[in-house]
Amino acid sequence: MSFLGLYNYWVYIFVLVVGLYAVLVKGNYVKRMIGLGIFQGAVFLLYVTMDKIEGGTGPIFVKPPQPGDLFANPLPQVLILTAIVVGIAVTALGLAITIRIKEEYGTIEEAETREMDLKA
Repeated sequence: MSFLGLYNYWVYIFVLVVGLYAVLVKGNYVKRMIGLGIFQGAVFLLYVTMDKIEGGTGPIFVKPPQPGDLFANPLPQVLILTAIVVGIAVTALGLAITIRIKEEYGTIEEAETREMDLKA
């Protein structure tokens, strides 16, 4: 395989780094949640692209399998479905906490909330 033949991994790395940057550098809690969603999307992309088998078919048997038949593995798809549900729950919880922080401090910027905590 050539260097450019693994383009799906390069896309995965780029999207992962963008999400990680947003989570680590941004001070706004909503922007951090968006970054976390981008990060999760990159992981989903990795699992889905690893599932592809050239010449493979779905693991549905209409005739008895023969030696040498290639089938796509359904396990990554099941893991992604579970990860999507967990990701939605984490996002909902994070946004609920962000709303509560906004009600308490009047802002969703981390620096401002830390400053208010130090003054109190």
